[in-house]
Amino acid sequence: MNNVVSTQPVSNSHRQKTVQRVLVLTLLLNLTVMGIKIVVGVATGSLSLAADGLHSLTDSANNVLGLIASRYSNPEPDRQHPYGHHKFEAVGALGIAAFLGVACFEILQGAIQRLMHGGETKVGGVELWFLLIVLGINIFVAFYERREGQRVQSQLLIADAYHTMSDIWVTIAVIFGLVGVWVFNWQWLDIVLSLPVAALVMWSGWQVLKQNLPWLVDEMAIAPEAIRQVAMSVPGVIDAHDISSRGVVGRQSFIEMHLVLNVKELETAHQITEEIERLLEQRYDPVRIMIHMEPAEYAENEATAAAMSVSELEI
Repeated sequence: MNNVVSTQPVSNSHRQKTVQRVLVLTLLLNLTVMGIKIVVGVATGSLSLAADGLHSLTDSANNVLGLIASRYSNPEPDRQHPYGHHKFEAVGALGIAAFLGVACFEILQGAIQRLMHGGETKVGGVELWFLLIVLGINIFVAFYERREGQRVQSQLLIADAYHTMSDIWVTIAVIFGLVGVWVFNWQWLDIVLSLPVAALVMWSGWQVLKQNLPWLVDEMAIAPEAIRQVAMSVPGVIDAHDISSRGVVGRQSFIEMHLVLNVKELETAHQITEEIERLLEQRYDPVRIMIHMEPAEYAENEATAAAMSVSELEI
């Protein structure tokens, strides 16, 4: 069976509606998970499970944050945001990374508390069955969000799926710890297992941060050499320089460049720039392109500077 997720471009309105629909469904499921964990945690006296319930609270908060972010992440420009609204979605993803950091702190704090103050956990088969149900819900949410996020190219859903994956590992660790307590009365087991879980949560937060920082800090999206190669392939172009790009290819990117043209008529120059834009859109759509045209007389003065500009942008 073919499980490859389609990477075909989707409309902005379809992406936004899908993100909101997925977030509403996962919000309801995460609230259910949180309720089960807290009730079972109180019933068993398990500090790790109670902390895990608080961790699940961050899942619900992430969904609310995601709904707010997706509402304002429409990439279409308006008067106040002439470059669109895509960074709202990246900000939402960074908020999820912050929540992952909080979750990691909660896990470590719970482990230290158990070491310092001790405590006894009483657990039975019924409580473990409830936790298996919780684990199944978390697995469904994580894979569902990741699949839908890849399908509609939403970094917000993919980031939230990373967060839910951290919750899966937390729940697995808690289940193993409670099984050890139930069968062997190993009260220390859930403390030991909480440490690698904290490391996994921290790793998930780093992945989310790494994927979204390039968008927020306007990191180069496309190598200037690749853009220049496209521009120089069009007849009438003498040189392309001062090339820059930002954004994320496949989501929204922006390109700016200066062109030295060997033409006299404005209409011909316009046709050349239209052809360059068409070729760049074929490779990097959606993309917005700004081209500054210069006459052939600029070639002698700009040729050396052009090579330097492209070289500097590589650094």
